[in-house]
Amino acid sequence: MDIESFNKFAKTEYSANKKLLQKLKKVKNKVLDEMFESAHEEKFKKIDCLQCANCCKTTSPIFLQTDIDRLARVFRMKSSEFMDTYLHRDEEGDFVLNASPCPFLNEDNTCLVYEERPKACREYPHTNRKNMHGILDLSLKNTLVCPAVLEIFQDFGKEFRK
Repeated sequence: MDIESFNKFAKTEYSANKKLLQKLKKVKNKVLDEMFESAHEEKFKKIDCLQCANCCKTTSPIFLQTDIDRLARVFRMKSSEFMDTYLHRDEEGDFVLNASPCPFLNEDNTCLVYEERPKACREYPHTNRKNMHGILDLSLKNTLVCPAVLEIFQDFGKEFRK
C-alpha cells in the first residue's frame, strides 16, 4: 500500500480503532502486553520500515537531553547549537524537530544518525514494550502514522468482533 492510500485508509478506520481502544483498556495489563508484543513481532517480520519511513517524514520524536548531547557530539557542535539548529519546544515543553521530514532522513529512507538516533526513534512505534495500557492513546495516534500499528489494530479489531 502506498503512503497516500495508507493515510486515507487510516483516517477512515480511526473511529473504529478509537472504539477498539475502549475494549483494549479493559484487557489485563500482562495480557495486553503479550498481545502487543506478539503482534509486533509478527508485523515486523513482514514490514520493512525502509519502504515507508512515514514516521520520519511526518512526525518528530521527543529529544531527551541525552539524545541532544549525543547528537551534538556526532555533529561536533555544542548541545545549545544543536538545539538552536534543529529543535524547538512543543506545547508540552518537549524538544522536537523544527520541521518534517526529519533532517537526518536520507533519500533512500535510511537514517544519517541511525546508530546515535534518539531514544524515541529507537523504540518507535512502541508496540513491543511493557505497560501498553500507559500508551494506548499514543498507539491509537500511531495508527495514523505507522502501517504496522494500523495492521495491529485491524487484527485486534477482528479478534474482538469474534
